[in-house]
Amino acid sequence: MPKPDACPSGFSPRLGVVIPADLSRAVVRAVRRAVEDGELGGTVPARVVVEPTRPGGVGDYASPVAFQVAKGAGAAPAHVARVLAGRLAAEPGIENVEVTGAGFLNFTLASRSAAALVRDVRARGARYGHAPDGEPRARVVRDAVARIRWSQAADADTPPGADGPPAVAPVARRDGDVVAAYGADAAAWAMLGAPARETPSFTAGLLVQDESSELFRVRYAHARARALHRNAEHLGFRGEPGDVDAPALLAALAEYPLVLEAAAHHRAPERLVRHLVTVADALLDFQHDVLPRGDEKPSAAHRARLALAEAAGTVLAGGLALLGIDAPDFL
Repeated sequence: MPKPDACPSGFSPRLGVVIPADLSRAVVRAVRRAVEDGELGGTVPARVVVEPTRPGGVGDYASPVAFQVAKGAGAAPAHVARVLAGRLAAEPGIENVEVTGAGFLNFTLASRSAAALVRDVRARGARYGHAPDGEPRARVVRDAVARIRWSQAADADTPPGADGPPAVAPVARRDGDVVAAYGADAAAWAMLGAPARETPSFTAGLLVQDESSELFRVRYAHARARALHRNAEHLGFRGEPGDVDAPALLAALAEYPLVLEAAAHHRAPERLVRHLVTVADALLDFQHDVLPRGDEKPSAAHRARLALAEAAGTVLAGGLALLGIDAPDFL
């Protein structure tokens, strides 16, 4: 299996006190306060784009929100960016905000430990990375609108509570009944892994039970996390969050909430598919250092590594569940 990079492309190993999805919501709040206080005009966007800084960029994350707001504010993007930078600099978990170019906001997040990240995953479980439910009335109205939209939709298979699907390229006729040929999980993996407008590819590789198959690697990595938990119980110890030297796996877990938000915003489940492969490959590379070897006694380091592996397994199970794919404990 190819060894993953030290950290995902464009992603800094620094782990922020705020998760990336929280950062996006903090930017929306800053815009709302600036509009309410009369510092900016226009309307408040429902959500904004916050992405990992590209190689050679400034900080950990960047956002073009100032260009989005400037259109309705009647102001230059650079002015909007400076207003928002002043408000966001005081947000907990943000170490620095810098304006670059014609109005890009660049964020450097305050450091947090691996233990804090693992505690966050353990506390939220399968809902790690999910957006909060929000204000009750907003949720009720949103769900009612979704159901009303569904009642008028041309696609009657879209369930209540969900937006209508984007334009999707159908399965090629030559592939026939892919669920019957490959099974529901493998067929779903292939269909969700391709961008909506591209025709998905179905090959015999979907059924291969080795590391050449991405679906196998993701499910196997989850099964390995569960096996590590069981084996540790036999050895008489449990996972406890602590410091761990595993930059690739820590970075992948920290980025997961942002991937979920982007996948939802762009209606692009393939983003989640790709990221689960990243998490799985990092975990499979890391797993060999989790349990004691030979006569070695379980230590604080082993407990911290186990907790991280368990957190990765939680993320893999949660991500597969969102895709409608089973995550077996044994494989």
